[in-house]
Amino acid sequence: MAKIIVIGGSGNIGSRVVEKLRAHGHDVVAASRQNGIDAYTGIGLAEILAGADVVVDTTQAPSFDAEVVRDYFTTSTAHLLAAEKAAGVGHHVALTIVGTDRPQDITYFHGKAAQEALIRESGIPFTLVHATQFFDFAAALAIGAEGDEIRVSDAMIQPIAADDVATGIARAAVGSPGGDIEIAGPEAFPIADFVQDWLVTKGDDRTVVASPDGTYFGAVIPERALLPVEGAQIFSATYAEWLKTQ
Repeated sequence: MAKIIVIGGSGNIGSRVVEKLRAHGHDVVAASRQNGIDAYTGIGLAEILAGADVVVDTTQAPSFDAEVVRDYFTTSTAHLLAAEKAAGVGHHVALTIVGTDRPQDITYFHGKAAQEALIRESGIPFTLVHATQFFDFAAALAIGAEGDEIRVSDAMIQPIAADDVATGIARAAVGSPGGDIEIAGPEAFPIADFVQDWLVTKGDDRTVVASPDGTYFGAVIPERALLPVEGAQIFSATYAEWLKTQ
């Protein structure tokens, strides 16, 4: 049985991946700063990766600042890939985002694209799991907005449940290296509806307005920049179902 190391294994997605793999009897180790493993500094990687067959990277940058994001993902990924080569790891799986390879000016996406490039060029067989935006992100688009009206991009979104993201990553980890794959939720709708429905669920009476010059995390984006391509793996959990649990 393959030994799987989940970097970021105590985080929102990583912990779910660990749980799913263990539930199916796989030999999996959760690695994070909580147990002395830090991909950004490289501390503990050589020890934890000894004998590993698969490494899954579910880490997230500590902020949305453009320089911090790029530095975090390129530095931590370089450390991981070097340690994997030394340990003879045969499959690198990383969580990334749908849309990183498309024209857009989202600085977080640019940092992820730089990470992806390192992985593709490493020579280690890989699977890059490009997920659409999580259901949880609706809150981030509303928090911090001032006044009674929230202006957002008029682009579309096809969000996915965090648990389904973890399922997609777990499947990739136990499968053969698949290159770039995309996963998404079942429904596409305007970002304005995405945020407005969350506000209604929370009893927030602010109004969401879609605008051609509205932004998504600071960037004006094309209408379909966040949507999956044909052939993406589509999961069944809907946004409406998730909102009922909130």
